[in-house]
Amino acid sequence: MSSAQTSASFAVKFFIFAALLCVLNASAQAQEPSPTPSPQQQTLSVPSVSTDYRANPNKPLPSLNRIGVDTAEQKPLALGEAITMALQNNKDIEVARDNVKIAEYDLLTVRGAYDPKFSAQSYYEKIKTPAASFLSGATGAVENADFTATSRLEGLTPKGGGNYRLDFSAVRATTNNTFTALNPQYPTALTFNFTQPLMRGFRIDWPRRQIEVAKKTLSLTDAQFRQRAIEVITSVQRSYWDLVFALRNLQIQRNSVQDARTQLEHNRRLVAEGQLAPIDIVAAETQLANFEQAEFTALEDVTRAENNLKNLVAEDQRSPLWNVSVVPTDDVDLTPPQIALSDAMKAATENRQELKQSDLAREINLLDQKLYRDQTKPQIDLVGTYGVVGNAGTLTSAISPFTLTTNQLVTRVNQLSALAGLPALPPTLSTSIPSNLIGGYGQSFSNLASNQFNNFRAGVSISFPLRNRTAEGQLGHALVEGKRIATQREQLEQLIQVEVRNALQSLTTAEARVRSAAVARADAEQQYESEKRKLDAGQSTVFLVLERQTALAAARGNELRAQTDL
Repeated sequence: MSSAQTSASFAVKFFIFAALLCVLNASAQAQEPSPTPSPQQQTLSVPSVSTDYRANPNKPLPSLNRIGVDTAEQKPLALGEAITMALQNNKDIEVARDNVKIAEYDLLTVRGAYDPKFSAQSYYEKIKTPAASFLSGATGAVENADFTATSRLEGLTPKGGGNYRLDFSAVRATTNNTFTALNPQYPTALTFNFTQPLMRGFRIDWPRRQIEVAKKTLSLTDAQFRQRAIEVITSVQRSYWDLVFALRNLQIQRNSVQDARTQLEHNRRLVAEGQLAPIDIVAAETQLANFEQAEFTALEDVTRAENNLKNLVAEDQRSPLWNVSVVPTDDVDLTPPQIALSDAMKAATENRQELKQSDLAREINLLDQKLYRDQTKPQIDLVGTYGVVGNAGTLTSAISPFTLTTNQLVTRVNQLSALAGLPALPPTLSTSIPSNLIGGYGQSFSNLASNQFNNFRAGVSISFPLRNRTAEGQLGHALVEGKRIATQREQLEQLIQVEVRNALQSLTTAEARVRSAAVARADAEQQYESEKRKLDAGQSTVFLVLERQTALAAARGNELRAQTDL
């Protein structure tokens, strides 16, 4: 059999086999029921968007201007200068500074618990009572009047948990009681009281705990301020290099637009010469329109990046910086830092503010444990009181009323005894007011200072609840809180380790990206130039040239991003 006959027989068999497949497929489709559309598909109605809009290719595009920025007025800005401006003007930094000042004032507030407290009062008092006794010293009613002035100085001791109180009083008292030898009289008194805890409250109490917590909070606020400063510096660096990327990317997009326009003119010339079809002009115009869109997007990215940087470094919304164009002056340093994993972990452990905050939180918790453990002890206090008094006044009579009556009786008896020849009665002993009690306030104060008349008391005061569940519950809460803080610290250390490892790996990746992106960009440039030459020689198509042009723009952008990321 000849080869022609063999080919014809094979074609007939293939045609018969294909016909059988078509028949079987049609039969199967006839047996399958058609799918019923779901209710949602039946009721879904999507409105059309701009159905009548038609772009006018002859209408010029908006100008490449930036809102509120005079591009002719430029401000060169180095990264170091931007960081300095941010530390001086950034609102977050200012808030962090205020938080530190607030913590300082909070510490001053709790230290005020040991400020001595002085109080004073004065009053006039008059008391009139009925004379219900033969010895009342008055007829009808006894009247007592006094003008009293008192003062008190009290406070807490910073060490030992003791408290003190010093009371002073001075009185001018008058009365119509005939038995009073000094009228008016000026009694004075000075009393000192002190209470010293021996168990509960000796090593720590609430005021001392508050002071230590305020100190730790101040340290924590300082750590938070440094952490915030680091975050602001990091944000400034990121925004600075984002602006560098945005400006250079804008230049890349402008170069791409220029290349697209050049290619469009080249295509028009080739179409005029009959070497290309008119549709190739449409392809070039489409490419140009896409690059023009990318150019406006890049311009918007420049505005956003610059506004972000200005927001970090500008003093306020009225700063002149908002109206000028910021031009970064620092070059990208493509030399990656060389650091080992162990050194990076050590630096992170020493400098990460989160760990310092965790340490301070644990120290505060230890203070709570110490306080609440102390509260479970019984209250045993040593108490003591010492006082001195003084008095003086105007002497009303040198002889006591009792002595005066007795002397008159003795005199009469002695007269009668003399007439009867009897011996006289012995003289009665009379009492007199000491001379140092005669005077005014000055004499009373002198007697007070002489410490002739004093009193003292010393003892022990014991107090304790029968169960003290409040202190036990507070201590248990503090212990569990300490365990929770320790667990969170372990989690934080592990998270920091993950971040350090990822950062080092990202650094290695960024270094490789810089090299690879540079090679890709150089190759894309060569491919684009080669593809243009092949098009001129009739060995390529406009589609491939435009593809190479798009790939070149992407490669330039990738190289720029890799450089700024490093």
